Amino acid sequence: MNRRLFIQQASLFTMTLATAKLLSACTSNTDNSAATIKEINFGVLSTESQSNQKPLWEPFAAAMSEEVGIPIKPFYVTQYAAVIEAMRFGKVQAAWLGGKSYIQASKVADAEAFAQVVGADGSKGYYSHLIINKNNPIVASAKAAGGDKYIINNAGKLTFAFNDPNSTSGFLVPSYYIFTQNNVDPKKAFKRLIFAGSHEASALAVANNQIDVATISNEALSRLERTNPTARQKIAIIWQSPLIPSDPIVYRRDLPADIKEKLRNFFYNYQDAEVLAPFEVSRFVQAEDKNWHTIRELDIAKNIQEIQAQTNLNESEKQQKITELNQQLQEIQ
Repeated sequence: MNRRLFIQQASLFTMTLATAKLLSACTSNTDNSAATIKEINFGVLSTESQSNQKPLWEPFAAAMSEEVGIPIKPFYVTQYAAVIEAMRFGKVQAAWLGGKSYIQASKVADAEAFAQVVGADGSKGYYSHLIINKNNPIVASAKAAGGDKYIINNAGKLTFAFNDPNSTSGFLVPSYYIFTQNNVDPKKAFKRLIFAGSHEASALAVANNQIDVATISNEALSRLERTNPTARQKIAIIWQSPLIPSDPIVYRRDLPADIKEKLRNFFYNYQDAEVLAPFEVSRFVQAEDKNWHTIRELDIAKNIQEIQAQTNLNESEKQQKITELNQQLQEIQ
């Protein structure tokens, strides 16, 4: 599978439009009665290459199929926007999402969270990291100063990679804690800024000295240890975020009630340690939409600070937009 290490925002936008056009050709008014649903496409956000994902997902999907009583087919995508659009147009009925991608899917794709991932260590959260090649001459200075402080003070000399605009750990969390809180616009600050497209691509860009600093999750680094230990050994961590709520499992609200119940039963009771181990997951627990309000708050706060910094809006326009965002914030607090 071809993988582009450097996917710029313009390319992502073009691909997202293409995805929307393709999916819109499929009816969005699919008959979702229990009698007509013959299979379910389960969205998988491939933060690694599909060749790495398939051996992990096929046993899990087979167990899910047995419980639900109809085939469950993993639907692999390489960008967060693609699974959101697929769910929006009825090509995907359920998915394992990240926090930020779920928030967007709940707005536009009728997605509803019903379960939450519990890590192998029992935690309901994970971390975002900044990573750098161990042989990069700036690594000692970055660690000494604190990775976030170092890149803020030296951004003009550095190349930097987010992984995907709809990623929680690869974009939203580092954007807020590192850049928004320091009133820094990363699009203007760095010598070069890219969107690598996935956690794996970000890691490989750093390992291969194609980028100075990149974002990634601790879970993706653990997977890289298994799939590409040589690359992992070249990478150093220079920053860790506060804890991020772990991933939601979601389905479309318009799925038949009996299928939703079977999906819930599967996730709430599934504990095959051998199958779950590669995901670094021990089990899944019952969850609801409000579990990810923390991510919504970060997103809203980031948007407010960005509006305040805009020079193309007058004060009245800024105040109107900020008032609307504050109302959204009050609704979830």
